[in-house]
Amino acid sequence: MLLNLSFVNSWKSHISQIGPSWIVGAIAAGPATMAAVITAGATFGHVFLWIVILSAVLGSLAQYLSMRLGLLTEAGIIQTVEKNLGGNWAWLLVIDVVICAGLAQLIIMKGVADISEIITGVDSRLWGIMWAIILAIGLAGKGYRFIELVAKILVCTIVLIFIFSLFIVPINLSDAASGIIPSFPTGVSGALVAAGILGGAVHVSLITVHSYVMMARNWTKNDYSLASFDIGASMLVAFGIYSVAIFLVAASVLHSPAIDPSNLTAVKAAQILGPIAGPHATWLFLFGLWGAGISTLGGNTLVPLYPLADKLGWSFDGSNDSSLPLAFNKLIGRSLDQPIAISRHRLLLVFFALFSASGAFISGSFFPLLVVVLALGLVGTPFALLIVLYLLNSSAVSERNHPIINLGGIALIIITSSVAAAYILNNHLESAISDPISLSGVAVIFSTILFFSMLLLILQFILTESPLAPNSINE
Repeated sequence: MLLNLSFVNSWKSHISQIGPSWIVGAIAAGPATMAAVITAGATFGHVFLWIVILSAVLGSLAQYLSMRLGLLTEAGIIQTVEKNLGGNWAWLLVIDVVICAGLAQLIIMKGVADISEIITGVDSRLWGIMWAIILAIGLAGKGYRFIELVAKILVCTIVLIFIFSLFIVPINLSDAASGIIPSFPTGVSGALVAAGILGGAVHVSLITVHSYVMMARNWTKNDYSLASFDIGASMLVAFGIYSVAIFLVAASVLHSPAIDPSNLTAVKAAQILGPIAGPHATWLFLFGLWGAGISTLGGNTLVPLYPLADKLGWSFDGSNDSSLPLAFNKLIGRSLDQPIAISRHRLLLVFFALFSASGAFISGSFFPLLVVVLALGLVGTPFALLIVLYLLNSSAVSERNHPIINLGGIALIIITSSVAAAYILNNHLESAISDPISLSGVAVIFSTILFFSMLLLILQFILTESPLAPNSINE
């Protein structure tokens, strides 16, 4: 009885303290993931249900590895990489994060602005500017705990919206059960959709930001069980339910030979839902998509800033930024007797938030664009995973990985690398050869650089950290 009471009290304590992984969950449970799973359901029916479920499991594993590294080092991932692997590796990881998160930010802003126009009738470009200003003021002025609170509220609300949608949309359970058996459609679109689904859960942005959000909460090795529970509640449960619920709705309602997934838009998806499940399903879908976009937009704004500030040696609270306020106040003509204190980190945050407004001016439907952006993000993910796994089996940590954890990490790298390679080969290689300076060309070059970097990193580990290393043999 006492044991049960202790367990209940511990569980309640964990519930009251969870938070950092919900920032990550808010980024993952966004319109990009929604676009990927809706496209999968609309294109292939229930065939990809197993990948949707697998994405939540693999996403949780990736976050666990990232969390473990952050707690054992009690430092940001970039600082840890620079200290143990060198500045060049740290810069490569920073560039990886900035490119992937920056592209995602622009397309997510387009999605939020477009949905805002659908709901309100106000031009999406004006909404893009307004959302950018709201981001700049809210994120720079309120601080981390406010962002975490908003993320938890929005993620829980969005999950409840899509759970409710399952009760008003007709779901064929026997067809859905068939999607649990692994099978993979052939062709270009299958590789793209699979890469998009996995890219929503296992993304370089999510892996790198985790250590920083834990630092914001001052979590240490003593909070290991709490951090693990945090990941389970956010990524495995909340994100898993979110992805599966949306997929089942899409596969049951949107799957039709008459639907072209490359031209699928939020309006078309909502219009198809209306006659089948009633007007309430239409508005549930639109408001769910809107909330998902807003939650992701806020969290994703932080993603490139933490690694970049960490690499440049900037503090996150402005404690070592005294030179910037002086220069800034001179620039705006402010009296030095009453200076405006603003840190470099917050200025960078404001700049990135305002820059994201340009996403609302991008042409095209944001559903297909989001899937492509997620797939491109997956290309940069195996490199980040390999760095995390390398460090967890090196002298960077006092407690090296258990072999089972390593097997899971290796499997995760193999799966993400295979899907990313299939995506590049099927969707970009031919275009890159004909036009090297196109988006396809950049994607191929980017993936090639990361591929050879991974080979070099593996060789470096063998020579310095593995049992085959010369120093280990001599000992």
